[in-house]
Amino acid sequence: MTAHATTASLTVAGWPGLTPRLLRTEPGTESLAAYTAAGGYRSLGDPEGLLTEVHAAGILGRGGAAFPLGVKLRTVRTSALAGWDTVVLANGEEGEPASIKDRWLLRHRPHLVLDGLRLAAHIVGARNAHVYLSDPGAAATITDALAELGPDGLAGLTVSLRVVDPAYVAGEETAAVRAVNGGPAKPTDKPPRPFLAGIGGLPTLVSNVETLANLPYVAQHGAARYRESGTDASPGTFLCTVTGGGRDAALYELPHGVRVADLLAHRGVPAESVRGALLGGYFAGLVNREVLEATVDHAGFTAIGSGLGCGAVSLITAECPVAVAAAVLEYFGRENAGQCGSCFNGTAAMAAVAVALREQTAAAEDVDALRRWSQVLPGRGACGTLDAATNIAASLLEKFPAEVAAHLEHACPDCRPGGYAPQRPFEVEAQ
Repeated sequence: MTAHATTASLTVAGWPGLTPRLLRTEPGTESLAAYTAAGGYRSLGDPEGLLTEVHAAGILGRGGAAFPLGVKLRTVRTSALAGWDTVVLANGEEGEPASIKDRWLLRHRPHLVLDGLRLAAHIVGARNAHVYLSDPGAAATITDALAELGPDGLAGLTVSLRVVDPAYVAGEETAAVRAVNGGPAKPTDKPPRPFLAGIGGLPTLVSNVETLANLPYVAQHGAARYRESGTDASPGTFLCTVTGGGRDAALYELPHGVRVADLLAHRGVPAESVRGALLGGYFAGLVNREVLEATVDHAGFTAIGSGLGCGAVSLITAECPVAVAAAVLEYFGRENAGQCGSCFNGTAAMAAVAVALREQTAAAEDVDALRRWSQVLPGRGACGTLDAATNIAASLLEKFPAEVAAHLEHACPDCRPGGYAPQRPFEVEAQ
């Protein structure tokens, strides 16, 4: 069974031979009746038993860091067992422009997300939960889904909606907590982490909406069946946003471990046209044609010096990799929180060099400075923005030295005036 739907600019499809777990075949937003008929909102059982299954399933966070969900749940549950009130937060603020998965789930499968939130709250003993997002369409579908459920539809769990302005930094977990607490949607210093002191100062589970959307499958089918797809180290399926390659954007549900070559063939992109890719959204950096030999999972992308991140893959074909890096660094220069001097100044400085490279006006000493910044700036910001920017700079210099040299020699035909310079490269609009 393969889910497949197409809009004007987004294809939504499962993987051949894979029964979808997160996507659905029918168009539109899934109703309460349809979700319940398919086995959703099952009776809550023993929370400890469910947590054991989650641990065995090996669900990794889908927000970017791939932190084991079972560990997060256990940590907050321990606080509940010690007498603390706890809180859960479904993080749907998808700050990565090249990703669409979270907005799609919220808009099209709101009950799957809310059911996952309910199960997480059951495990950690929380009575209050929040759905955090910026997309107005997603906010409307979640509001409608909560109205369908009624006041007692989530087994006594009270769910509040927090809508913020979209921003790259707004999806960081401490930014989400800060916003729900009444402050700006900007990151704070760590510690404390939200699992220690989050919303209202209480131990808080902050989990990405796709991560939570995996819980109903485990609750219904168990860990062993969950692991029937994927790899030992990256079990299960995940939502992969694919852009570039001269094709409309696509959202696929893939089993971890699919070969990039097979993904290209499925998408109809000739392998010989691929110069490289931007992986993990804007965070994990650029890779060259090594990507063609990789598998789409955490180990596969780590092996080529990158990361799966939020599951976004942007193929670089006609675009110049230097111009792609410059566009992303310009984005970080605009989107940083403006709270940390190292990030505010560092992203701006790296962007300026990358733009000069794109315009073929940079000198060798500018590239030396970019290399130095990419090595000394990681870890100096309150959130991951500066690290993401340094990943872009470092990977450009490491993976595309010939292209960098061509720009220093004013010899790149792709970056003449009018070349690739979007404000939000590989952006996917909500559908």
